[in-house]
Amino acid sequence: MKGSKHLSALISAVAACSLLGTSVFALYSSEDLKHLVSVFHGVDKASSEDDINGDGILNILDVIELKNQLTADEDPGEVHESTFRAVSENVKLTGRTYDDGKVTWLVHSGSAVEFDLTASEATVTLAGDSAIEAEERYRPRYAVFVDDELIEDALMSTPEKEIEILKESSQKKVRVKIIHLSEANNGAVGVKSISTVSSVRQPLVPVPAKKYSIEFIGDSITCAYGVEGKSSGESFMTSTENFMKSYAYLTAKKLDADYSAVSYSGHGIISGYTTGDRNTESLVPDCYTNIAKLKDYARPWDFSSHRNDVVVINLGTNDDTYIRNDLETRSEEFTEGYIDFLKLVRENNPDAYIICTVGTMGCEEVYPAIEKAVEKFRSSADDRIMCYLSAVQNPANGYGSDWHPSEITQQMSAYVLADKICGVLGIESDKVGLDAAADGEYGVNINKESGANASDYLGYDKSYWVNMVGGGKEKSDVQAYISGIQLTEGTYRLQFDILAGKEVEIPVSVCQNYGSGEKYHEDTVSAGAEKLHYDQTFFMEQADDKCMLTFDVGGTDYYNVTISNVSLVKIK
Repeated sequence: MKGSKHLSALISAVAACSLLGTSVFALYSSEDLKHLVSVFHGVDKASSEDDINGDGILNILDVIELKNQLTADEDPGEVHESTFRAVSENVKLTGRTYDDGKVTWLVHSGSAVEFDLTASEATVTLAGDSAIEAEERYRPRYAVFVDDELIEDALMSTPEKEIEILKESSQKKVRVKIIHLSEANNGAVGVKSISTVSSVRQPLVPVPAKKYSIEFIGDSITCAYGVEGKSSGESFMTSTENFMKSYAYLTAKKLDADYSAVSYSGHGIISGYTTGDRNTESLVPDCYTNIAKLKDYARPWDFSSHRNDVVVINLGTNDDTYIRNDLETRSEEFTEGYIDFLKLVRENNPDAYIICTVGTMGCEEVYPAIEKAVEKFRSSADDRIMCYLSAVQNPANGYGSDWHPSEITQQMSAYVLADKICGVLGIESDKVGLDAAADGEYGVNINKESGANASDYLGYDKSYWVNMVGGGKEKSDVQAYISGIQLTEGTYRLQFDILAGKEVEIPVSVCQNYGSGEKYHEDTVSAGAEKLHYDQTFFMEQADDKCMLTFDVGGTDYYNVTISNVSLVKIK
């Protein structure tokens, strides 16, 4: 009987554990193993912490994993030196990596190895590929972390480099991460070996897998091109490219998910970046099924080695440089090419939900072609797909190199994408970081019975202009508003810029729809010829999905008001 075999294995595991005792270096104790047995007996209640291997399923494999970790921490009392390779038996591999038999290469943006280390001393030997011969500004960038503390951030410029990651008088347990920060276009960073001085049998243990995994397919925006650049006028350097500040990494971090990135600056679906003719040398579909594009890594990627729950496609920004010169014809061409790529992505990710987006750097004219491709793909009986238009980066948030997204923009993009992913996976979103006013409807209420008369205009950048010919008798006789705002319980930060043709006091409120009920936030701003920036926080005690932001601009004749850069963001 299968169940009896499992129970026997559980009992044997407990017996073995009782002989081991509890190491001071262990993450778990024999009591944890006994509890897990009780869970299988139905005596104790299961919790998420009982999923030891992090695969989302509670079964015998969790018991084996827990026992292995206890065994790994057994202290036989003899210190020994060991050298390990960065392979899946010893480390967790993140992203697309390549093992050539001697070195594990971290190929793409964010590709990494992570492991829990128990030792008194340890070093890691890194390796450089042919990219070390490139000009310094184009060499691969990497970082090494120990317990989330950065101990090394450098460009790979030598064939080998040894880095000390631990040197203590007594044994210690730490978590180590080695990550490639720049992109696959500029070479890879290799992990050749990890050497330890330790008394435990398994000094290296792979970090457990997370519940969800997300693949990000994109261009320079996904690579975090120039995110640490000093200004928009600064040219590309790998030293300012940091995937850990990309929307992709930040989205995965917020959702506590594993990730993989396949991203190349200047690449597209049917055309890479161009100032004229179509660029067919820089196409993501041509290299998607390989580990990477560069010759050394142009080998088939094993999609079965890693399952993705979500695939995010953020492409089209570079295609737009080709499409916009003949929008009608080339948009159709782009749509067909996009559909073909969706088929390729689906073929290799049969169970993943696909999310498509574009727009951070503008290029809104290409989005309808993406919508069309997604709709056609959905009509072919594949409904696990959606798309949305990303918000265009706000100049107020700054720019990275070559007008690429800043750290603030990347973070804001991550908040939005994380919320979208929560929606498709059925996870409750905390809404933190979302601009509740981003999709609001702008308008003006005019009390004509009081003699009020006004006109309004909404600019492409959502600058809202209201001109009062007659302001009426009360300030509320002309009320500019943004409606359709959904708020949840929590703290919100309200920001906007306001400019007026004369000195006026303008009441501002966040209230129930059309001022019919409770006001959640009230204030008065003194507007005038100099632009005023407003920045205040307030707390929502309960959710309300029919809110509006109002500006009472009436009561004064013959002047105008401009309201711009409005945001209403949940901060906690």
